[in-house]
Amino acid sequence: MPNPVTVEVTRGRLVESRHRGSVAVVDGDGGLVFSSGDVEAAVFPRSACKAMQALPLVESGAADAYGFGDRELALACSSHNGEDAHVALAAAMLARAGRGEETLECGAHWSFDQPTLIHQARTLERPGALHNNCSGKHAGFVCACCHQGIDPKGYVGYDHPLQREIRETMASLTGTALGVDNCGTDGCAIPSYAVPLKSLAHGFARMATGSGLGAARAKASRRLIAACMAEPYYVAGTGRACTKLMEAAPGRIFAKTGAEGVFCAALPEQGIAIALKAEDGATRAAEAMVAAVLARFFEKGGEVHARLTAMANKPLTNWNGIHVGDIRVTEALPSF
Repeated sequence: MPNPVTVEVTRGRLVESRHRGSVAVVDGDGGLVFSSGDVEAAVFPRSACKAMQALPLVESGAADAYGFGDRELALACSSHNGEDAHVALAAAMLARAGRGEETLECGAHWSFDQPTLIHQARTLERPGALHNNCSGKHAGFVCACCHQGIDPKGYVGYDHPLQREIRETMASLTGTALGVDNCGTDGCAIPSYAVPLKSLAHGFARMATGSGLGAARAKASRRLIAACMAEPYYVAGTGRACTKLMEAAPGRIFAKTGAEGVFCAALPEQGIAIALKAEDGATRAAEAMVAAVLARFFEKGGEVHARLTAMANKPLTNWNGIHVGDIRVTEALPSF
């Protein structure tokens, strides 16, 4: 069964582009609340699962040992813009463990955000690993290793003790067997595992609700989700969809993007989580999809519903500021 068209992009009176996608909304017990498309197909969550990957940082006691609060935990779950505040906080996290930028194994790149990139080009000869959008996650990895007495060297490797711990954690949360057969390498060099979309959503629903988790993991999961909702800027940054979605309903929405059109979200009050994939990997489609799906779980006519609906259906303008078309979700994703 082909995935339905979930997002259309118009120009004038015509549809210029179409994006197909799949969506799974799951409760803490694994019940499918809403679905569209093939939700059993395996997808690479990429950066959308960073909150799961951050669990060893909290469960090991490293976060408490180094005095990390909401900002540090949010950055450990982030794909940030590399803005000055993000870079400084990642460096401070490493310093708590007696480490520096040279310990990071995520690689270096310029910011994906144009204003931040221009700022970097004006002030830097070249970017460093701290500017990598994954530096907060990697700083968390290093801290988790150091606190547990594990040599962080090679921490991105499949067989490193930390990656084994992360693999076991994600397998337990999603109920999916993870190994070499469904493993790829992420952009920041760590292992990335393909998981059925429904299972990915269930994993986040369990983190948001604590359903089926031991007391320690349930507490750590809620702490990470709450930290991201409390500090959305440190999850992404200026102008980013993750930040805007969480700011639309402070303390009520958790949202995290991944590469190639993946998005995950959770609504702790409702006890549900969302995982979706824009089939062609388009970010614009994934962002419209997640906003539309989130909107359906807020009162129609209310302020939050209006904000999310506006994010799901928005005008396109040209360089002269003229309205030339729209990005809009289809009836495959009714917002009710």
